[in-house]
Amino acid sequence: MSDFLEKIDLNKVLRYVLLMFLTLMAQNMVFSHIRPFGVCPMLLPAMAAAVGMFEGATWGPLLSMVMGYFADMSFVEHRVFFLLVLPAVSMLSAFLSQFFINRRFFAFMGVALLSLLITGTLQMLKTLAGDAWSTDMLTVLVLQTLLSLPVAALAYPLPAKWSRE
Repeated sequence: MSDFLEKIDLNKVLRYVLLMFLTLMAQNMVFSHIRPFGVCPMLLPAMAAAVGMFEGATWGPLLSMVMGYFADMSFVEHRVFFLLVLPAVSMLSAFLSQFFINRRFFAFMGVALLSLLITGTLQMLKTLAGDAWSTDMLTVLVLQTLLSLPVAALAYPLPAKWSRE
């Protein structure tokens, strides 16, 4: 435990907390009002993937859990959804970047696509548990993922820059 506490770069942790707070604010204040085809783009899974990719399997899920906690407070329809999903997405992206892919932009976009699909699928299954099946759910999943990909590119530059410091 003492090794873990000695290696904490408080400046970097505070930068990530601020970045994730601003991401959450942008999701709630800006992207929730942009609704082409009736769906909102999601930035939170891409940010969790970026932090996991560049900060590894310890700090990525931990910071994503904090963001997920506050995201669940701001999204009324979820209780512990983002608290569970965002750290899992971050852990997956940390695992993939550690063993299978590099940390370049196009690899990140692939991981962001995967994280958006996972989050959208779990949202669809959560809705499916309370309602009946509809093929419109798949349409919403595809549209939300496709509309979120350009927004996901915003999550790459700062974590990539900070990881090189």
